[in-house]
Amino acid sequence: MTRYQHLATLLAERIEQGLYRSGERLPSVRSLSSEHGVSISTVQQAYHILEDRQLISPQPRSGYFVTQRKAQPPVPQLTRPVQRPVEITQWDAVLEQLIAREGGGVVAFGGGTPDVTQPTIKPLWRELSRIAQYQQAELLGYDSIYGMRALREQISRLMLDSGCIVTSEDILITTGCHEALSIAIRAVCEPGDIVAVESPSFHGTLHKLRALGIKVIEIPTDSVTGISIEALELALEQWPVKAVILVSNCNNPLGFIMPEARKKAVLTLAQRFDIAIIEDDVYGELAFEYPRPMTIKSLDLDGRVLLCSSFSKTLAPGLRIGWIVPGRYLDRALHMKYIITGSTNTFAQLAVAEFIRNGNYHRHLRRVRQHYQRNLDVLTNRVRQYFPSGICVSRPQGGFLMWVELPENIDIVSVCCALREENIHIAVGSLLSASGKYRNCLRLSYALPVDDAIEAALRKTGEALSYALENA
Repeated sequence: MTRYQHLATLLAERIEQGLYRSGERLPSVRSLSSEHGVSISTVQQAYHILEDRQLISPQPRSGYFVTQRKAQPPVPQLTRPVQRPVEITQWDAVLEQLIAREGGGVVAFGGGTPDVTQPTIKPLWRELSRIAQYQQAELLGYDSIYGMRALREQISRLMLDSGCIVTSEDILITTGCHEALSIAIRAVCEPGDIVAVESPSFHGTLHKLRALGIKVIEIPTDSVTGISIEALELALEQWPVKAVILVSNCNNPLGFIMPEARKKAVLTLAQRFDIAIIEDDVYGELAFEYPRPMTIKSLDLDGRVLLCSSFSKTLAPGLRIGWIVPGRYLDRALHMKYIITGSTNTFAQLAVAEFIRNGNYHRHLRRVRQHYQRNLDVLTNRVRQYFPSGICVSRPQGGFLMWVELPENIDIVSVCCALREENIHIAVGSLLSASGKYRNCLRLSYALPVDDAIEAALRKTGEALSYALENA
């Protein structure tokens, strides 16, 4: 993190903590320069970041002032799903939502697609172009079932940042995180088994379980600290749970990063009840704070954690490059990889490996973390401005997804249908529940900055929600 980024983070924390109150004048550029021992240009750059995030605003010949803002809405409380094994529903609704966001002119708030327009992706295009120019025939053939060694070596180095010490031999390249999760689930579960998941949870994972004939226990989850350790322990005591699936870092959809102590507690429970942990770390590199958070896998000494990730959220989903570190389940995972896809796109693997090796990946991550954090601040302000009162809003610590909870008497499914006519796509919370709960919640993406089209769509969404509440 650069000096101006560090200073901007420090000032933002002081604003959030109320040390600089709404409407209050901030210290002058010169006084901050003297206080922190940095140059005037460093302070100016830090103030520009805060201005972009709409935390402060300049006034001619008067300096910078904390932006007048409404009070922060509360965060969602601990979720309360049905705590017994259930069969997964909602497939028709998921398919409908996937189809609805296709086509031009749609403002897609509900998708999990990153911003692929960032200039830091340009070196990846150059790598793809360079590789195509050489027309290496082997790149059009089948790759090793493990994936290209050059990419696996780069991924093993990246994983050091999350506390994981693995070799290229421990990693299997997959067709995105979707395949990695499918392999992980098939490696540890059979039809009829029971798996514990966070609630709410990623609908893609839920429907993998459904397709394999696996039942789910949804575990209460806090929007700040993650899955309830107590509720998970109770479920493990009551039911023959085979595995627990977690997104412990930059959770989808709540945005939390599980504290280290709770990660250790989950692993301790898994050891005590001898179950596997399937850890989805696809958003972990997008944590706003650096260094990025550790994974549960980094604590794993007996190979029971299967870590799944990809470049779909950090770079681009169209690459279809993911990976799994299956630990003690490596042989089983290899067999599952063979019967699902066999091998992965070699062309994209080599391009991504070179992109990382040349230092472009870390440069890209630094940029998009700042980009998403600015977008989050702006979107949170707009949600407060346009959405009805009485809402709860998650405070993501990374990634580009937030969770909004409205009063229980509203049914957002009907609002979603009305907005679809306006070419606005939102993800209803019920899609992220095995039993169809959270019909009063929605997931919003802040991957893209709030431009005029998104601003207008947010206003219309707020009006539709207010109308639905008034008529509930």
